[in-house]
Amino acid sequence: MFSGDNGFGRALLNSVIVAGTTTVLTLLIGTFTAYALARLDFRFKNAVLGLIVATTMFPGISQLVPLLKLFTDIKWINTYQAMVLPSLGFALPLSVWLLTAFFRQLPFELEQAAMVDGCTRGQAFRKIIVPLAAPGVFTTAILTFIAAWNEFLIALSMVNKKEMQTATVAISKFTGVSGFDQPFGTQMAAGVIVTVPLIAVVLVFQRRIVAGLTAGGVK
Repeated sequence: MFSGDNGFGRALLNSVIVAGTTTVLTLLIGTFTAYALARLDFRFKNAVLGLIVATTMFPGISQLVPLLKLFTDIKWINTYQAMVLPSLGFALPLSVWLLTAFFRQLPFELEQAAMVDGCTRGQAFRKIIVPLAAPGVFTTAILTFIAAWNEFLIALSMVNKKEMQTATVAISKFTGVSGFDQPFGTQMAAGVIVTVPLIAVVLVFQRRIVAGLTAGGVK
């Protein structure tokens, strides 16, 4: 599986890069966006949230051809950003919706008390809101990482070089001894290896979720 021309080791590294980058960018953008929608007062913020959620109504497969044409024109085919940006676009609406609902549940009095004690809004967000929001943030991270790790259509469409393909694409292209031989055993073993990081991530983030829930208790 790791020998020969399968390139599975490189494909695993590509999956880590794509899924990790997508998760980090989703959390950074989604957290600030959700905080603004949940805690700040400005006109049409509910309409903005509704518009963000409405983007999830469009099936992802319908966007592949326009994205492929765009990335071909700007010479992004066979690059990491050609896989990260579409995954980011699909993951952000759900992340913003989840985090907005979570931020709205946090007491406004905590933030106001911090600002009375001399904190700016940014400091209150960093020192008070973010630690209390850890359960929602890490839950969003789990969902985003799993979706990006298991993504197949975007990686298959945007990449045609073996050294840039992700693990899911590499498994689908495993070849047997002959042209009519389907390597089911190798594919099943590779599937187990691909599943192990997801199990590890879920276990690690579950501990952080429990810690965030207990640390965020307000008497």
